[in-house]
Amino acid sequence: MDIQLKRGILDVCVLAAIKDEESYGYKIIKDVKPYIEMSESTLYTILKRLELSNMLTVRSEEHGGRLRKYYKITKAGLNRLAEFKSEWSEIMAIYQFVIRGDKR
Repeated sequence: MDIQLKRGILDVCVLAAIKDEESYGYKIIKDVKPYIEMSESTLYTILKRLELSNMLTVRSEEHGGRLRKYYKITKAGLNRLAEFKSEWSEIMAIYQFVIRGDKR
Protein backbone atom coordinates (compact mmCIF):
# COMPACT_ATOMS: atom_id res chain seq x y z
CA MET A 1 0.00 0.00 0.00
CA ASP A 2 1.21 3.50 -0.74
CA ILE A 3 2.90 4.83 2.40
CA GLN A 4 1.09 8.22 2.31
CA LEU A 5 -2.30 6.55 1.91
CA LYS A 6 -1.56 4.11 4.72
CA ARG A 7 -0.33 6.94 6.96
CA GLY A 8 -3.57 8.85 6.42
CA ILE A 9 -5.67 5.78 7.13
CA LEU A 10 -3.74 4.97 10.31
CA ASP A 11 -4.15 8.57 11.51
CA VAL A 12 -7.90 8.34 10.98
CA CYS A 13 -8.06 4.98 12.79
CA VAL A 14 -6.37 6.50 15.84
CA LEU A 15 -8.70 9.50 15.76
CA ALA A 16 -11.70 7.17 15.48
CA ALA A 17 -10.47 5.18 18.50
CA ILE A 18 -10.55 8.30 20.69
CA LYS A 19 -13.50 10.15 19.18
CA ASP A 20 -15.96 9.22 21.95
CA GLU A 21 -13.66 9.31 24.96
CA GLU A 22 -10.06 9.98 25.83
CA SER A 23 -7.77 6.97 25.79
CA TYR A 24 -4.19 5.84 26.28
CA GLY A 25 -1.70 3.98 24.09
CA TYR A 26 -2.31 0.35 25.07
CA LYS A 27 -6.09 0.76 24.89
CA ILE A 28 -5.88 2.45 21.48
CA ILE A 29 -3.84 -0.47 20.12
CA LYS A 30 -6.35 -2.93 21.61
CA ASP A 31 -9.30 -1.01 20.12
CA VAL A 32 -7.88 -0.86 16.57
CA LYS A 33 -6.42 -4.41 16.55
CA PRO A 34 -9.58 -6.10 15.17
CA TYR A 35 -9.37 -3.78 12.15
CA ILE A 36 -5.69 -3.07 11.53
CA GLU A 37 -2.38 -4.22 13.01
CA MET A 38 -0.37 -1.41 14.59
CA SER A 39 2.85 -1.58 16.61
CA GLU A 40 3.47 0.60 19.65
CA SER A 41 6.25 2.49 17.85
CA THR A 42 3.91 3.23 14.95
CA LEU A 43 1.15 4.35 17.32
CA TYR A 44 3.34 6.74 19.27
CA THR A 45 4.68 8.27 16.05
CA ILE A 46 1.09 8.83 14.91
CA LEU A 47 0.04 10.26 18.28
CA LYS A 48 2.93 12.74 18.20
CA ARG A 49 2.06 13.77 14.61
CA LEU A 50 -1.62 14.23 15.53
CA GLU A 51 -0.67 16.26 18.60
CA LEU A 52 1.59 18.54 16.53
CA SER A 53 -1.28 18.94 14.04
CA ASN A 54 -3.61 19.98 16.88
CA MET A 55 -5.91 17.03 16.19
CA LEU A 56 -5.59 15.75 19.73
CA THR A 57 -4.53 16.93 23.15
CA VAL A 58 -2.46 15.06 25.72
CA ARG A 59 -2.56 15.01 29.48
CA SER A 60 -0.59 12.89 31.94
CA GLU A 61 -1.98 11.19 35.03
CA GLU A 62 -0.47 8.77 37.49
CA HIS A 63 -1.79 5.23 37.12
CA GLY A 64 -0.35 2.29 39.04
CA GLY A 65 2.65 4.31 40.15
CA ARG A 66 3.53 5.40 36.60
CA LEU A 67 2.59 8.37 34.47
CA ARG A 68 0.12 7.49 31.75
CA LYS A 69 -0.62 9.80 28.82
CA TYR A 70 -4.26 10.25 27.90
CA TYR A 71 -5.22 11.48 24.44
CA LYS A 72 -8.38 13.40 23.56
CA ILE A 73 -9.62 14.38 20.12
CA THR A 74 -9.98 18.08 19.29
CA LYS A 75 -12.33 19.91 16.94
CA ALA A 76 -9.63 19.70 14.23
CA GLY A 77 -9.46 15.93 14.77
CA LEU A 78 -13.23 15.61 14.50
CA ASN A 79 -13.11 17.69 11.31
CA ARG A 80 -10.47 15.33 9.88
CA LEU A 81 -12.72 12.34 10.63
CA ALA A 82 -15.62 14.06 8.86
CA GLU A 83 -13.39 14.83 5.84
CA PHE A 84 -12.29 11.20 5.67
CA LYS A 85 -15.89 9.99 5.70
CA SER A 86 -16.80 12.33 2.86
CA GLU A 87 -13.69 11.28 0.88
CA TRP A 88 -14.38 7.58 1.38
CA SER A 89 -17.14 7.42 -1.23
CA GLU A 90 -14.69 8.79 -3.81
CA ILE A 91 -12.08 6.22 -2.77
CA MET A 92 -14.64 3.42 -3.12
CA ALA A 93 -15.65 4.68 -6.57
CA ILE A 94 -12.00 4.58 -7.65
CA TYR A 95 -11.66 1.07 -6.23
CA GLN A 96 -14.76 -0.07 -8.14
CA PHE A 97 -13.29 1.38 -11.34
CA VAL A 98 -9.97 -0.40 -10.81
CA ILE A 99 -11.51 -3.83 -10.12
CA ARG A 100 -14.23 -3.65 -12.79
CA GLY A 101 -14.27 -6.80 -14.84
CA ASP A 102 -12.06 -8.72 -12.43
CA LYS A 103 -13.26 -12.21 -11.61
CA ARG A 104 -12.93 -13.14 -7.99
